[in-house]
Amino acid sequence: MFKGSFPALITPFKDGEVDEEAFRAFIDWQIDEGTDGLVPCGTTGESPTLSHAEHMKVTEICIDQAKARVPVIAGAGSNSTQEAVDLAKHAKDAGADAVLVVTPYYNKPTQAGMYAHFKAVHDEAGLPVIIYNIPGRSIVDMTPQTMAELAKLPNIIGVKDATADLSRPQLTRAAMNGGGEDFCFLSGEDGTAVPFLAAGGHGCISVTANVAPRLCADMQRAWRERDLDTCMELQERLTPLHDAMFCEASPGPAKFGASLLGKCAPEVRLPLTEITDGAKERVRAAMVGAGLLN
Repeated sequence: MFKGSFPALITPFKDGEVDEEAFRAFIDWQIDEGTDGLVPCGTTGESPTLSHAEHMKVTEICIDQAKARVPVIAGAGSNSTQEAVDLAKHAKDAGADAVLVVTPYYNKPTQAGMYAHFKAVHDEAGLPVIIYNIPGRSIVDMTPQTMAELAKLPNIIGVKDATADLSRPQLTRAAMNGGGEDFCFLSGEDGTAVPFLAAGGHGCISVTANVAPRLCADMQRAWRERDLDTCMELQERLTPLHDAMFCEASPGPAKFGASLLGKCAPEVRLPLTEITDGAKERVRAAMVGAGLLN
């Protein structure tokens, strides 16, 4: 089971192209800082504006650079089922440990449609699948009942829950009627990462971990070790930073924060634009407050 802090990795760009050198160095830094696993090619990695060739290349770079030191959960989501299947197959061939597959956005499928979508990826990809439930971006919300049905499939192993509904782990377990002991609940909301753990979660796929990997990993580890004083201290220290990471469209703030640490340029791809001066000051102040900058 996956547990701990998994950064939803930014994809560094330089002059409009993927900056492979910066990305490889960023991966090494993340692992050195204690990150528990890596998630390339999610929304934070600007997957909507990566070409298919770039998407596959970024996945390959991440797996190659990680060198099995930590698990890699490769983003393989699409609102086209066949495209999601193809990306998942590629991730398997590249050596990913699992894939993260978002609920189909824009199409607005029914619960039956979502079940069929994930079952197709499950049946054809041949590696563990984590459901990414994020109603705020995809518009559709997978119910605990649908998730419980999918969890009966051997390779549907968990969920990245970005609903901010802290009852979801319990409701989903209840829908599983006593099953799902090995089903992995990962938060997709940094601000509720600790309450999500208290609700039965196992970790977080994190935006903030792009700029504060050690703090995020230490917070998760403190929870697992039942060092609640340390866990709550780190949560309080990180909360303003969590907020700043979403002061404008993600991953703009995270990329600017990473640029302050010398990890990459703040460059994003249209329709995203570099964050405003006011947002930059907010990110900088939050990083100073968290002890990441002088």
